[in-house]
Amino acid sequence: MDADFGINKIGFIGFGLIGGSIAKAIKVMHPNTVLCAYDYHNGEPGGDLDKAVADKILDYSSNEFAELFSDCDIIFLCAPVLANISYLSKLKSIVKSSCIITDVGSVKGNIHEAVNDLDMQDLFIGGHPMTGSEKTGYTNSYALLLENAYYILTPTENTPHAKLNRLITLVEEMGSIPILLSPKEHDEITAAISHLPHIIAAQLVNLIRESDNMSEKMKQLAAGGFKDITRIASSSPKMWQNICLTNANVIKDILDSYIESLKNVSDALVKMDGKYLYDMFDFAGEYRNSIPNKSIGLIHRVFEIYIDVIDEAGTIATIATLLAKNQISIKNIGIIHNREFEEGVLRIEFYDEKSEGEAKTLLKDYNYHVYER
Repeated sequence: MDADFGINKIGFIGFGLIGGSIAKAIKVMHPNTVLCAYDYHNGEPGGDLDKAVADKILDYSSNEFAELFSDCDIIFLCAPVLANISYLSKLKSIVKSSCIITDVGSVKGNIHEAVNDLDMQDLFIGGHPMTGSEKTGYTNSYALLLENAYYILTPTENTPHAKLNRLITLVEEMGSIPILLSPKEHDEITAAISHLPHIIAAQLVNLIRESDNMSEKMKQLAAGGFKDITRIASSSPKMWQNICLTNANVIKDILDSYIESLKNVSDALVKMDGKYLYDMFDFAGEYRNSIPNKSIGLIHRVFEIYIDVIDEAGTIATIATLLAKNQISIKNIGIIHNREFEEGVLRIEFYDEKSEGEAKTLLKDYNYHVYER
């Protein structure tokens, strides 16, 4: 244990992108703190837990609940939302009274109801790091995933101040920005700015999939703007099924409002109401432009630039080599054939904001015409 940390052992149930990133961040700050995870696969070899132990992120894993969690100071529930709820009753009779049980789920109402029913209000503090990626699993986790991200905490009415302060301190040490909300307020906000957009993206992709013909021309031409606004449709179906089932009423309310707004657009098209259509795009553009570009929200930000390049052999290799020589890592690179919504023909995606900025400066110095979203 670190002398000033005061936490000997931290346990995890579920160890994917978020759990792995939290563990990596803690190991950087407090390498002597014991980290362990519940092995619900009963020791099947070659999984994420084995890799995490080999990476020295986890100290060990086990499928013995009492052995694993009885002496934990903090337990992170990082499984899908419904699974997290099911583990609460198992933990109640095992954990010590000073333990903090927290989760990382995108819905807070249901798990707080379960906490109240089980009389665990003094043990539980809801949590939701507002960060993530379309890529899932421990192999895609990294310590900086939580840096500068809002981390919502939803304490109960009986949460001891000392426990809340301890968790706030840990969140801040991971580089996140803690925000305190009630479970109800949290679920209303996330339904509007995260859950609804994921439903819209998924159904928009499905609409195109069902509307396309055998030649798949829609799929061929669906680049640029379409792929950008539907990127989140590639997220984990299991996770989003759980989110929809556990926040159904709130999501339905905001979804009904959105459906009504689409009906208004449909009516404006029938009436050829140019003013309504203009105002729709104008107000939306003005509000969107007022949203801080550098903030980290519930939907993972993409760090990307677009470049005008000459279509000739070796162009992409030259740029990639230039970036590599300057220690700038590329996450993804490709040619945009549909440039209706883009200004540059070559799109380069980076892992973080720092790499994006360094690449933009470097390429401009070499007289490339660089565009930034």
